Amino acid sequence: MKVDQFRAGVRAWLADNDLTPGSDHSLRGQMAQLARVHRALYDAGWMRYGWPAEVGGLGGPAVLRAILGEEVVGRRLAEPGPYSMAEVLVPTIIDYAPRQLAADMVPRLLSGSEHWCQGFSEPESGSDLASLSTRATAAGEDWIVNGQKVWTSFAQFATRCVLLTRTAAGHAGITAFFVDMDSPGITVRPLRTMHGVDEFCEVYFDDVVIPASRMLGRPGDGWRLAMDLLPHERSTCFWQRIAYLYARFDELIAEASDPDESGLGAAYLALHTLRCRSRATQRRLGNTARLGPETSVDKVLLATAEQRLYDTVREQLPGAIELDDTPWRSEYLYSRAATIYGGTAEIQRNIIARRLLHLPRE
Repeated sequence: MKVDQFRAGVRAWLADNDLTPGSDHSLRGQMAQLARVHRALYDAGWMRYGWPAEVGGLGGPAVLRAILGEEVVGRRLAEPGPYSMAEVLVPTIIDYAPRQLAADMVPRLLSGSEHWCQGFSEPESGSDLASLSTRATAAGEDWIVNGQKVWTSFAQFATRCVLLTRTAAGHAGITAFFVDMDSPGITVRPLRTMHGVDEFCEVYFDDVVIPASRMLGRPGDGWRLAMDLLPHERSTCFWQRIAYLYARFDELIAEASDPDESGLGAAYLALHTLRCRSRATQRRLGNTARLGPETSVDKVLLATAEQRLYDTVREQLPGAIELDDTPWRSEYLYSRAATIYGGTAEIQRNIIARRLLHLPRE
């Protein structure tokens, strides 16, 4: 299906099918809305485009998934964070899981039957992922996992987890598993953040038994898996996030009673720069290019644009952040973390300097 034809079809279908969120705007309500949207889009076939037939997809280029996400998130039918989890985790399962496991599991996520999470960061290894210490020990046909993860988004709603563990020393000693979250020994504790949404969780693993058949790849493939996964966080996922930020920018203009055009212009320029960069990334992905360290540029631009937008909200809507209990407040507070989550701005700039510009270490 051609891109323009696909977009027109999605827009027509969305116009005929009311997926407007209900009155429950809590995180639980958002996750229920996400499942509703996924189910409807999957049953209509839209959610299956851009994915290979072996996992229940209908084929076509990955850009079709970006367009679908742009139309859905841009209409505020689903929140960008939860919606993007499919874009992060499904390519990983397709590339690393046993073929039958991928065929069984991927349709469950795409159809909204399940939510998945990503168990990477730890209390002492956030951006320094190579230092993780959650350990998996071989025990016959199983592996026994002990350790702790943190900042695990939506873990309290997740049915499965893509989990990184240590099975030996160094980068070559990191191994990934696809874990059932209802396994005995797993404890999930949501974290209260300053923006008031329990999106992040601590996850504890105490003698959790994982079958060897749930290993993703081979022992020691975990670092390569992580390096393949992280660019997906900064490709189609970012395209969806940008659609959300543009929608909020339009709402800001509608609410501002005495707009400062220079401030709005600076915010729009940051968003437009980000969108142009992300579009180039989408094209490379569509041409089957393997994404790598250059997506760190996308991450820096996203953080810059998101914080610029919400700084502009604070300037254009006096008191809306400090005095009014509106979504602007929680989103402003959340934007402060844009330079931290998904890899800190400092780490991203180091990657750009060393791996793209080939600058010497200080």
